[in-house]
Amino acid sequence: MVNVTFKQQAVTLVGNELKVGDQAPDFKVLDNDLEEKSLSDYKGKIKLISVVPSIDTGVCSIQTNRFNEEAKKLDNVHVLTVSMDLPFAQKRWREVNNVESLDMLSDHLDGNFGEGYGVLIKELRLLARSIFVVDSNDKVTYAEYVSEVSDHPDYDKALEAANQAK
Repeated sequence: MVNVTFKQQAVTLVGNELKVGDQAPDFKVLDNDLEEKSLSDYKGKIKLISVVPSIDTGVCSIQTNRFNEEAKKLDNVHVLTVSMDLPFAQKRWREVNNVESLDMLSDHLDGNFGEGYGVLIKELRLLARSIFVVDSNDKVTYAEYVSEVSDHPDYDKALEAANQAK
């Protein structure tokens, strides 16, 4: 079980921790046009999945902007940002920040992604900051659960993992 804190207070993550080598769980989320998306929509592609608690906070905004810029340099890697924010809020943020190189996905309906990836914070109904790299065969090749939700992930390790995935 992953130990995660939010503002130095322990929180409970719902679901099971994913480890390298695990099959990535399927998920059902909404894109910014309220269309349902699942893992199968990215079949055959390498996925870097950036998970943030709320796009309207400082670290989450920096993280999403960073991966938007990095996505332009990645070959054959599709970058996804997942949060519990409403699709409307994600779309507004996306337009204000000129984010065009990644998909923003909302898990607000039922926390399906959060539970499947073991990142749903029970006490707050937010997602814990984390990064997953999933290869073209939907195997997890990298997983980082950031121990303090308000801290940054290890961008360099995640990008290296994405570049090495097949």
